[in-house]
Amino acid sequence: MKKLTRRDLMGLEQYASERGRLRDEVIRHKQLRNVQVGPNMTWCFEDGTTIRYQVQEMLRTERIFDSDGIQGELDAYNPLIPDGSNWKVTLLLEYPDSGARRAALEKLIGVEDRCWIRVSEMERVFAIADEDLERENDEKTSAVHFLRFELSPSMVEAMKSGASLSIGVDHDQYRHSLNPLPVPVRDALGRDLD
Repeated sequence: MKKLTRRDLMGLEQYASERGRLRDEVIRHKQLRNVQVGPNMTWCFEDGTTIRYQVQEMLRTERIFDSDGIQGELDAYNPLIPDGSNWKVTLLLEYPDSGARRAALEKLIGVEDRCWIRVSEMERVFAIADEDLERENDEKTSAVHFLRFELSPSMVEAMKSGASLSIGVDHDQYRHSLNPLPVPVRDALGRDLD
């Protein structure tokens, strides 16, 4: 998947006029890319469409219109676009009650390293987590993590041939899996491997 350049982005005025339509399109697009893993975790499988929307929103919110500022946002977000042999995921730990969230984040240290995918009956692939910076300390983990799942060539080929895909978390305090993912979700993620 190609990385975004300034040519892929709208100016602030054009984006403002098309924002509602684009937002609706991205919401529909994400329906097959956001996967609930257990009651309190969502995996958002990123791609060029989701990242372009995020960059446009950042430019709008921060009122960034100069070349250096735009390039800075592109440099920050482009690493979240899959490279054709991997999936990149924004992991969200979601607890509606702040006290429950605080207690859970204390117990879930290391959860990001225990997330996995499995193509068909092949070996599980565990996430490479938070490559940009550390998001936990000795007391708690973060509610947001960034994961990369690197697939072997045989896994990529199997996915292109319609193999099943399972995902899960294998942490002492949080064990959940989806086996297999629904076919429409698998197909959407398989397109990231072209």
